[in-house]
Amino acid sequence: MADAFHRAGRWWLGHGLGPLLLRWWRRRGLRARVTMIGALGLIVAFILIDLLLFNALRVSLTRSVDDTARSGADQIASLLNAGHLPNPVPVTGDINVQVLDSYGDIKNASAGADRLVPIVSFAQAQALAHGGSAMLVQGAPFDMPSLLRVVVVHADAGYLVIAAVPFSETSGSLNVVARAMVIVTPLLFVAFTGAIWLVTGSTLRPIGALRRGAAQVTVTGVPADLPVPEARDEVRLLALTLNDMLSRLAAAQQRQRALVSDTAHELRSPIASIRTQLEVALDFPDSQDWATTARDVHADVLRLARLAEDLLLLARLDEQAGLAASNQSGASGGRPGVSPELARRGQPVDLDALSRSVACRYAEARVRVTVATPGAPAPDAAEVAEATVATGEAVTVHGVPETLERLLVNLVDNAVRYAKSSVVVAVHGDGAWAELSVTDDGPGIPAADRERAFGRFARLDDARSREGDEAGGAGLGLAIVRATARAHGGAAFLEAASPANPPAGDISGAGPGLRAVVRLPAARPSACSSRPPQARRDIVNLPRRT
Repeated sequence: MADAFHRAGRWWLGHGLGPLLLRWWRRRGLRARVTMIGALGLIVAFILIDLLLFNALRVSLTRSVDDTARSGADQIASLLNAGHLPNPVPVTGDINVQVLDSYGDIKNASAGADRLVPIVSFAQAQALAHGGSAMLVQGAPFDMPSLLRVVVVHADAGYLVIAAVPFSETSGSLNVVARAMVIVTPLLFVAFTGAIWLVTGSTLRPIGALRRGAAQVTVTGVPADLPVPEARDEVRLLALTLNDMLSRLAAAQQRQRALVSDTAHELRSPIASIRTQLEVALDFPDSQDWATTARDVHADVLRLARLAEDLLLLARLDEQAGLAASNQSGASGGRPGVSPELARRGQPVDLDALSRSVACRYAEARVRVTVATPGAPAPDAAEVAEATVATGEAVTVHGVPETLERLLVNLVDNAVRYAKSSVVVAVHGDGAWAELSVTDDGPGIPAADRERAFGRFARLDDARSREGDEAGGAGLGLAIVRATARAHGGAAFLEAASPANPPAGDISGAGPGLRAVVRLPAARPSACSSRPPQARRDIVNLPRRT
């Protein structure tokens, strides 16, 4: 049966007026649909309540009238059985009584009752007496009130006592109640429907405020906080979520503007240099050394190319870092998330081998670059004169070799630029993490500025900004380092080379030396602790320019 109704409903929605009504319903607003659903529920509820109340009242009043008639009939039957029934039959109130013998003839009656014709036939009287029920009879043919409730009870010797009570007043009362329901129920329906409309509008008002706030943001183009309702409900959670999203968009917009401004500033210098050199060469072609001009222009072009490549690399790494963060939120077991590109192109990378490969490129650098491999403690400023190598299991990470190589090159370039005499690259494992650090014995960076150093186009107004250093980059090196670490599910930070023993009187935290640390998820947990108590150490010095 249920399946048949379901099939019939689906057929009706697909044929005839069904599609039109469904389309009309879908075009209504949320407030209208909620109000109509509430109104339909009110109609059903009011109809059921009216029917139940009216029927309960009717049954109660009818039972009261029947009880009155039955009580009078029982009293007459008692007098008849005792042989003390007078003629006419004495009654109280509006009761009319007829006494029938076993042949259906009227033997006695009350003063107002008909003595010739029984109120009900003899057969009906016997049925009512046997069933203990009552019936409604028109009293006009008997010169009685228009409506009568009639009950019949047995007496001795086959006699039947018929008692009739006027039902007109009760019927009139029921008619009044019915008319009142017909009038009051629509008024209540309209009132409750209006209340539903108003309450729904009040509930949706915060959503309207959110819409107007969003429209204002669209007009101005400036992200601003949307109004948050006081009620702690889903709309408030929606407003808080949207405000958090707008705050992130505003921060991203501000970063984008700052990036565009800084990029334009960085591009302006080489472009202006190229333009100036070319204009001078064109104005004085005979006195111009074209080979020198070409080399200078080529250097500026290379600078522009490096800047463009760094910006593209940062954009790609930022995207990968965002995907890695999304994967980390859904990862289980606390394992860091990785970007899809890392999962596709990644492979085991031995940080020890990578460090040695990169360090060999700096054999002719102005300062010595040495490598401390797995098992050795991270060196401090006093140990930069020589590198310590301890035998042990290699520290391996899962990553893109070219990207990790670029990360290490940026760190070593930065350290070599500011070091006084030596740079140390250290690798060691720490459980599920691999740590790569580059330490120099340069002037260091105050603790308050270390986080700012990772910003794009960062410029620090301290001894780390080497005046006249033409080899300096655009300030994107450390930004690329952090973006690469995050894309691999890791982190990057700066710390003092000797944090446990700061120089006397140094309150800024910018003591001698700086250590750049990159922590990456290890491809497998290292079997060695980060600082083994027993390790065979060999002194390994890379070539140094004399």
